[in-house]
Amino acid sequence: MDVWQAAIELAKDVYARTKDYPRDEIFGLVSQMRRCAVSIASNIAEGAARNGKREFLQFLYIALGSVSELDTQIEISKATRITTEATLDKLQRDTTRAKMMLLGLIRYLKNRKP
Repeated sequence: MDVWQAAIELAKDVYARTKDYPRDEIFGLVSQMRRCAVSIASNIAEGAARNGKREFLQFLYIALGSVSELDTQIEISKATRITTEATLDKLQRDTTRAKMMLLGLIRYLKNRKP
């Protein structure tokens, strides 16, 4: 599934790019951003393994919530100038891509006939 693969790549990127965050953020933004990124892919996978479209959609919406959380944490990182702008811009583009893919899959599933 393309959206799941994009979420895996996003998680890998979040891990790589948060390595350079200050040590005092390891239990703050770094931990939260990594948990959100992992949650996106995990919820897509769990939803796909469930029995039925309705449950799948529920997990996709949870994944979408995690995307929004991650986007917010990126904005906080920008506002506090915790790392380079280039690092954050790349994460933000990847987060936006994952969001658009999730929304596309949700739209597809909602419109698909049973």
